[in-house]
Amino acid sequence: MVIVRVLHLPYGSPMIELSHALESQGIQSTSCYFDEHPFEFKPDICLQLNTLSNQERRKKVKQFLKESMLQYDIFHFHFGETFFADKSDLKMLKRAGKKMIVHHHGSEIRLKSAAQTNNPYVRIKPEWTEAKINQNVNMLAKYSDHAIVQDYELESYIKNTYKHVHVIPHTIDANQYTPHYPSPKNTPPLVVHAPTSRHIKGTEFILNAVNELKHSGFSFQFQLIEGVSNAEAKNLLSRADIVIDQLLIGASGYISSEAMAHGKPVICYIRPDLVSKYPRELPIVNANPDTITAVLKDLLQSQEKWKELGVKGRQYIENHHHAPIVADRYINIYNSL
Repeated sequence: MVIVRVLHLPYGSPMIELSHALESQGIQSTSCYFDEHPFEFKPDICLQLNTLSNQERRKKVKQFLKESMLQYDIFHFHFGETFFADKSDLKMLKRAGKKMIVHHHGSEIRLKSAAQTNNPYVRIKPEWTEAKINQNVNMLAKYSDHAIVQDYELESYIKNTYKHVHVIPHTIDANQYTPHYPSPKNTPPLVVHAPTSRHIKGTEFILNAVNELKHSGFSFQFQLIEGVSNAEAKNLLSRADIVIDQLLIGASGYISSEAMAHGKPVICYIRPDLVSKYPRELPIVNANPDTITAVLKDLLQSQEKWKELGVKGRQYIENHHHAPIVADRYINIYNSL
């Protein structure tokens, strides 16, 4: 294997985890945040552009690009962003003989017209119009033949745009998560939900289900994980008995993966037409806005299933998401560029 130097930017906790995984497999990988993040994620580099004026910001990014072109072989762009908003850096990188790969994570490619054909619940971030998505993706595909997504829900939006689209699940270093399997002795049980966007994740349907069940006599604690550091979020996940992820998108999110690594039962909406595309042993309990109350009620009443689901989830992460396994798939792509 040829040793390559990879730069990941400009944000995202999955990006940091991936970079660490690549480092552990012998790749010289660096994660870079452009802006400071309130959740206190810890990338290798943070440019703190949020502290600068627009003019200073542009100047610092230009200087960082210049330095990076001397230092790195592969540029791994996340969330459809690159060094510059107008993507003019792509031509410069191409001209310098640099390799580029694009990693899409969600809203920046989720086309509403396509999503709604298989999902009556899906919501789109309003700032990502179809015109903006298509313009951005077409520009990226002009300079990168390879794109990566974490599931088949996302693959469908770009499979005809890039020459090669790779579906690779979230990177989770299972060794960094000590499983705490839920016990029926935990009374009252703790149910948690960690929305990065309430609107996109369907949080109001979860809150309605929680209120309805509590009013009908069910005894349990419920906590939203919002506005806390990454370390505190992980701590709350480790203490939970049941984790509810997202109810609208139709695919499992990063929280699902983290929760399973912690050994927790997970409720999430997996689109019916995509269920068969996941490994058969995926233990996620499926629920959508119409069924979440009944599904949560059933799981709360089935305490004997909690540890079984937690153990299966942990095993699922070790088999399909564990850092060395996933990193090797990225390395194969890097070596083919």
